[in-house]
Amino acid sequence: MSSAQPLPKPVSGQPCSCGSGIDFALCCEPIISGKRPAATAEQLMRARFTAHVANENKFLHYTYLPSSRQPFVEDDGVGPLGWTKLVIHSHEPDVKPGISYVDFTAYYAEKEATGALHEKSEFQLIDGKWLFTRTLRQGPAPIKSSAPKAGRNDPCPCGSGKKYKQCCLGKA
Repeated sequence: MSSAQPLPKPVSGQPCSCGSGIDFALCCEPIISGKRPAATAEQLMRARFTAHVANENKFLHYTYLPSSRQPFVEDDGVGPLGWTKLVIHSHEPDVKPGISYVDFTAYYAEKEATGALHEKSEFQLIDGKWLFTRTLRQGPAPIKSSAPKAGRNDPCPCGSGKKYKQCCLGKA
């Protein structure tokens, strides 16, 4: 049995579902209700997570670039997933003018299991509003080796005593 419980629908006077530690009324509620736009891509990401928790599908529709200019039609056949936690790993503002990236993990509980959605997403500032544009990567970032690579004339790392180019270079 899963120990993670889905977050309750956010309400004023309670900490926001996005994990900021700020009251919902001061954090994501004004963004979701349209009283103020998200100031950063990270704020929009947090508001979109909270909208998933609150089942605010209209906000999700209008903050996703491919559907943002289309009329909203509620889909009654899709039930909400039990989101349990959001962790923002990084926010890369202005990687290009008006484009930012957010790397995050959204955790959920479904029936007897728990899961995590880890992705890096792109957000674009259009007409003064941040919109989610696309997923750049699903899953954690690739691990880059910090070990120095052997040069052609270096001793082979396998320990043979030969130069790397005469030993393992051709096998790599």
